[in-house]
Amino acid sequence: MSDLRPVLVKRGGLLLPALLLCVLPFYLDAFWLRIGLFSMAAAIGAVGLGLLSGTAGQLSLGHAFFLAVGAYGYVWLAGENGPGLPPAVALVLAVLLAGAAGGLFSPVAGRVKGIYLGVATLALVFLGHHVLLTADSVTGGFNGSSVPPLELGGFTFAESDPELTVLGVPFGAEERLWYLGLALFALTWFTARGLLRGRPGRALVALRDSETAASVMGVHVAKYRSAAFVVSSMYAGLAGVLLALSFRRVVPDYFSLLLSVDYLAMIVIGGLGSVAGATAGAVFVTALPLLMTRYADQLPLVAAPGSGDGSIGPTEASRYLYGAAIVVILLYAPDGLHGLARRTRARLRRKPPVTGPPDASATPRTPDSTVRAKEHTP
Repeated sequence: MSDLRPVLVKRGGLLLPALLLCVLPFYLDAFWLRIGLFSMAAAIGAVGLGLLSGTAGQLSLGHAFFLAVGAYGYVWLAGENGPGLPPAVALVLAVLLAGAAGGLFSPVAGRVKGIYLGVATLALVFLGHHVLLTADSVTGGFNGSSVPPLELGGFTFAESDPELTVLGVPFGAEERLWYLGLALFALTWFTARGLLRGRPGRALVALRDSETAASVMGVHVAKYRSAAFVVSSMYAGLAGVLLALSFRRVVPDYFSLLLSVDYLAMIVIGGLGSVAGATAGAVFVTALPLLMTRYADQLPLVAAPGSGDGSIGPTEASRYLYGAAIVVILLYAPDGLHGLARRTRARLRRKPPVTGPPDASATPRTPDSTVRAKEHTP
């Protein structure tokens, strides 16, 4: 029974949050569900970037490009201007398209590292933004494109007529997309953790720590670097599809350099190389500006959006706050929120020292003076 207790505790620690997330749509309004949707989409993309930058040690500033490939790939494949494929098929193909885009760039990722790879991926963002603006027939240009709703087995993840009601609660687009986001996030969580705990994850960690030592142990450096870039691109493509379904319209300006910087902030704040840390950082960076926008009139030094009085807006204030959070974490908790939580749990589990009277049996005995000392043999 004692051997099963840690397993039961671990499974219970996963089951209870999962059940809580499943019942939230019955109690939260559309605003909070929208924050949750955006956070789940950001978490999927942050997990992919965490695998690339935190585990493989590869700097990437082009994550927004692969999110755009996934989002616009789904819109075109499932839309009227494209082949008009079933939305479920378009979702899978959009993720594969993002992975193919990462595969085309993987020869560069396999041979370049550090800041040089960061500059190379930075070019992807500017190139992608230019294509999104100029390819009007595919992307819709500056005004963007509307997103076709996802359908699975006749069930539409959008508003429907007649309205769907579950246990007296009307299920609109946010409630339906909430469960889709949960399913996609659960898929991301378990696949990423399995990847990190398996042989590929150990190879990537060895590659990050020392390329020379990893190559001596038989790790193909260029191959694993390229594979990490492709897998990260596929996670980004999946996040782009979920973002597109949540926004219901995609525009090129959203997939800019600022989005790539936001994703770097997510994995730094949450903790590099950790799935749970990337998730926590994604929730923090995504929810903060939305919450500050809603409660701007109740916050000091923050002006409501569109006030025009020269004060700091909620978006700028939120960037200042998580920029300060990055500085604090780099100084006092380099392993991010995940490492801070791990150390806190370890301290709480640590048993307090015993303050009772000392055990007499543990006191060292002084030698009896009546005992004759052993004589040395001449």
